[in-house]
Amino acid sequence: MSSTFENDHPQRESVAALTLGALGVVYGDIGTSPLYTMKEIFSPHTGVPLDAQHIIGVVSVIFWGLMTVVTLKYVTLILRADNRGEGGIMALTALASKAAGSTHGRRVALLLIGVLGAALFYGDSVITPAISVLSAVEGLEVISPQFKPYVLPISASVLLALFAMQRYGTSVVGKLFGPIIVLWFGALAIVGIHQIAQEPAILLALNPVHAIAFLWAQGAHVFIVVGSVVLAFTGAEALYADMGHFGKKPIRLAWTGLVLPALALNYMGQGALLMHDASAIDNPFFQLFPDQLLVPAVILATLATVIASQAVISGAYSMTKQAMQLGLLPRMRVHFTSVKEIGQIYIPSVNWILLAGVLLTVLGFGSSSAMAGAYGIAVTVTMLITTLLTFFVVRHGWRYPLPLALVATGVFLALDTLLVISCSLKIIDGGWFPLILGALIFTVMATWRRGRELLITHIQQDDPELLPFITALSADNMHRAARTAIYAVANPDTVPQALMHNLKHNQVLHERNLILTVIFHDVPWIEDKERVQVEELVPGFWKVKVNYGFKNEPDLPKALELCEQHGLPINLFETSYFLSREIVVPTRGTGMAHWRELLFALMSRNSRSVVDFFHLPNNCVIELGTRVQI
Repeated sequence: MSSTFENDHPQRESVAALTLGALGVVYGDIGTSPLYTMKEIFSPHTGVPLDAQHIIGVVSVIFWGLMTVVTLKYVTLILRADNRGEGGIMALTALASKAAGSTHGRRVALLLIGVLGAALFYGDSVITPAISVLSAVEGLEVISPQFKPYVLPISASVLLALFAMQRYGTSVVGKLFGPIIVLWFGALAIVGIHQIAQEPAILLALNPVHAIAFLWAQGAHVFIVVGSVVLAFTGAEALYADMGHFGKKPIRLAWTGLVLPALALNYMGQGALLMHDASAIDNPFFQLFPDQLLVPAVILATLATVIASQAVISGAYSMTKQAMQLGLLPRMRVHFTSVKEIGQIYIPSVNWILLAGVLLTVLGFGSSSAMAGAYGIAVTVTMLITTLLTFFVVRHGWRYPLPLALVATGVFLALDTLLVISCSLKIIDGGWFPLILGALIFTVMATWRRGRELLITHIQQDDPELLPFITALSADNMHRAARTAIYAVANPDTVPQALMHNLKHNQVLHERNLILTVIFHDVPWIEDKERVQVEELVPGFWKVKVNYGFKNEPDLPKALELCEQHGLPINLFETSYFLSREIVVPTRGTGMAHWRELLFALMSRNSRSVVDFFHLPNNCVIELGTRVQI
């Protein structure tokens, strides 16, 4: 995320500090997967026998899945596909589209695929807090069955508190994330080692032959089993999404130095526990702890799941900001809560929509086991999309030979396809939920983008060409106001509507007129030296282009100060901003379906003001309304 300063990247600390921060933010989600994964794999609906051979096989599949999906795919390959240091599905989509070249059809297809991945991420942002917090609070039932009626109210209260605190930012809380997660992973490893020492036969799971044999023996049943095993890999996408915050090296160090060993030891510990006590399957994670440590374990697990949820919530804010600036969502109010910490922005509308979705999910499903069916499908489709986009980066961006590009991504593509197919079998059991959420958000994004295209086309279709028009004006002796007028436009080659209105109704022209265009590029950052481009057209008229990356915070007055370096000094105290505000009028006929036009009109009416979005001074803005039929 950008800071409140246009070209300031979050200041990098030492590798040790960044590695600690990465533990808290990046690995919270995958680090809390042991809470529910083993319980779901051996639940009655999978039909996996609870004996030593199958337990070793399951743990082997989990271990080698972590090695393949996380270590090889994300840590080794995907982290290399950075867009000027930034990661995540939107950054990768921009990178893949750029690498795809000038083929319009391919670029549009890649954009749509990326938008689908982004839409599914929001589904994950709803389910992750719900299942994580609920599975942690369910540990109270292990302490005493009498706590069962209080699990849902306590979970809802924790989630309410989590979302309510978002407005204050996570700059202070963020400093606690790393140490708590270090304690969490340390606890995972210690209790795992304790159980392994009692049943060392579980170490056979380190042999990949047991994983292969287990999967082969399942036959067609393998899809049902893998649909539960995938719960161990959820959260892997965060490694890539948060690369811009921490860098590759800290993320890799955290994974190989602590996270992978702790997860492996804990899953083996749960397997060892089940090998000598099959009754522990009710909640194998909390059964790892001695009775006197159950209460501290539940508290620590709840803290860890809150941290895991925070990472996804912050990711949703970041994704929304990028989508707005790439023209995929309407403008929303963004609050900057810190200039240095990771959780530095807060978007109220996204926050409360997510909270409503999370609470409905908790109350609707009622338990982490019921929710497990909904968890996984959105994540695995996003993982598949990431691999597909990475192929285009490897092939066209890095220019690897086709056979090498296929080898580099083909294995992961096949594995991701297996995971998607496996999770798709759970659609009836709850998998429909994130898919519907994703479909709704995809529809909103696609409608907004298409609506903006139609709107701009209709505005521009009758506008005269700019250069002949202002050439004629410059020769006119019309009275000129001794101020600077800035006309913000989408197309700098036609006459701005606001300029036409100014001439027609006020019969006045300013001494200095800037035709201003703001461009958001498909790169995360644009530095100050590349911020503005100035071109003098005729006496009294200049064309100014302001460039931003999709992670920069747009601030037009600050950007206009840079025009002085290009021979165009601007006195901002003697400047007026003329804006055209379009009122969308849906009509039946060509364009979009009528319901989509109504949706676009609704979003357009409620989108954040251009004045606020670009930080324009309120007392210097003149807005002229125009009704536009689409």
